[in-house]
Amino acid sequence: MMRMAILFLVAGLMFMGCGGGSRSSNVPMTKETEDAAVGGIIWSYPSRWMKSPPRMMRAATYTLPAVEGTAEEGECAVFFFGAGQGGDVDLNIERWVAQFENGVTTERKDRKVGEIAVTTVAVEGAFLSPSGPMMQSQGRKENYKLLGAVISAPGGTVFFKLTAPKGVADGAAMEFDAMVESVVAVP
Repeated sequence: MMRMAILFLVAGLMFMGCGGGSRSSNVPMTKETEDAAVGGIIWSYPSRWMKSPPRMMRAATYTLPAVEGTAEEGECAVFFFGAGQGGDVDLNIERWVAQFENGVTTERKDRKVGEIAVTTVAVEGAFLSPSGPMMQSQGRKENYKLLGAVISAPGGTVFFKLTAPKGVADGAAMEFDAMVESVVAVP
């Protein structure tokens, strides 16, 4: 009887352990091309996202599909300004929060992806939709969310910035996390 109880206990722990990995590991991903590597890293992006044509000042841009109840798509941009450029983690988070009217930081996490330090943040509120060289507001967008990652890559800081209506961003949160978790240093 004791043997049976131990067997069930071990089986239960093994079953629970199977799901112990990141939920983001189940997200279908597309490996980014080698020529997209910046700052000494490469990543994969969620297969459901559309890769957009090159844009000025961006290493990559992806379009996220709208969800039921929203007409607007989301966007995830990857930025790399060069080694030693772009500011530190806190400065960038402050900048992202300032892109919202009464923005609220709902989450901030510091972690390692392999040996690479990553800080992720979520900000919610009325997005002021900054664009252009002076980052002027292109109009106020209610109920928006930003998911950001500041990646301390071997060759400099890389930024992942997803902005979207809250429903789109919430639906893409696991995918964004999978993208961040896919980051690897390139030789």
